[in-house]
Amino acid sequence: MWKRLIVLFAGLSGAWSGYSIYHAAERGFPLGMAKLGENLPVEGSILFGVLGAIIFSFAATLCAEWGGSKLREAVLFCSRIPMNELAAGAAGLTGGLLLSLLLYPAMSWLGKAGELLQVAVTLVLGYIGLRVGLEKKTELAALWTTGRWGQSAEPEGRGLEEHKILDTSVIIDGRIADICKTGFIEGTIVIPEFVLEELQHIADSSDLLKRNRGRRGLDILNKIQKELDVKVLIYEGDFEEISEVDSKLVKLAKVLRGKVVTNDFNLNKVCELQGVSVLNINDLANAVKPVVLPGEEIIVQVIKDGKEHGQGVAYLDDGTMIVVEGGREYIGTTMEVLVTSVLQTSAGRMIFAKPKLLEKAQ
Repeated sequence: MWKRLIVLFAGLSGAWSGYSIYHAAERGFPLGMAKLGENLPVEGSILFGVLGAIIFSFAATLCAEWGGSKLREAVLFCSRIPMNELAAGAAGLTGGLLLSLLLYPAMSWLGKAGELLQVAVTLVLGYIGLRVGLEKKTELAALWTTGRWGQSAEPEGRGLEEHKILDTSVIIDGRIADICKTGFIEGTIVIPEFVLEELQHIADSSDLLKRNRGRRGLDILNKIQKELDVKVLIYEGDFEEISEVDSKLVKLAKVLRGKVVTNDFNLNKVCELQGVSVLNINDLANAVKPVVLPGEEIIVQVIKDGKEHGQGVAYLDDGTMIVVEGGREYIGTTMEVLVTSVLQTSAGRMIFAKPKLLEKAQ
C-alpha cells in the first residue's frame, strides 16, 4: 500500500515539475519555446506534465523497494533508542534552537555575513542543546515523573523494563498464563502479530488436533490480556525479508533487547547461538521440582512394568518418572521405596529406587 502511495505522490510531483519546467523554459528560451507556447499553449503544458509524471513515477518505482527498506531500518534504529533519551535529546535541541532564534536580531546588522553567522550559531547551539539534554536525561526524567528536579525517577539499581516475547509453542502450552499470574515474570509481555497469524492458521486447520491446539492458544492469549494484571504489547511490525517465524522472533528480540519465552528446544538453541536471552519454561519446571536425594524414602504407586526385566515404573505428582528395581510384581500397589540414584537429562529427571521391603530383607 505504501509503495502505491509513493508512486502516486511521485507522479503528482512529476506532473507539477513538468508543467513548471515548460513555462520556465517558455520564458527563458523565447526563440524555441515561445512558438510552441503560442501554437500549443494547453497541449504543451499537458505534454510536459505527463512526461514529468511518467519519469518521476518510473524513478519512484525503481527506488521504492530500496527506500522502503532504508526507511524501515531507520524506524527500527529509532525504536532501539530508549524513550528517556529521545525526549531529553528533543528537549535539549529545542532549547538550543530557541536560544539561537533569540540571537538573530543581534546579528542582522552584519548583512550577508550575519546570515552566514546565524546558520553557524544555529548549528552550534542546536548541537550543544542536544548534548546537554542527553547528559541531563536522568534529571529531566525525574522532573517529568516526580515534578522535582534531581530526584530519581526509579529506585536506584532498577534497570529498564524488559520485554518478554512469547513464541507460538509456549502460548499453546498454556503454562505461561499461570506463571504470569504468580507474578514471577516482570516487564511487558510482547505478542508479535506474526505469531498471532500463525496461531490463526493453526486454529483454522482441517486437522482436529491442530485446530484445538490453535484455539487453546488464542484462549490463553485472551486470558493473559484480559484477566491477568500484566502489561501486554501487540507488536504489529514484521520482517518481510525473513520467512521463518523463529528467525523473526530472534530478530525482534534483538530489536527490542528483550527475552524470548519458549519451550521449544530448537528455538532455545538458536537463541543461544544468536546471543539472545531466552526463558525456557521447561527449565523452570525442572528447577522447581521437589528435590529427591539418594537415600530418601518416598511412597509411590507402581503402575506399569519398565523396559528392563523385573522393573516397575511409578510417577511423582509433578510427572517425574521413578524406575523401581524389582517392582514389577508390585504393579497396582502403593509402596515405600528407597531412592538409589537420580539422573538429570535434557528431557527431564529420572529417579531410580528399590522397594523398601527388599532393603529390610537384606
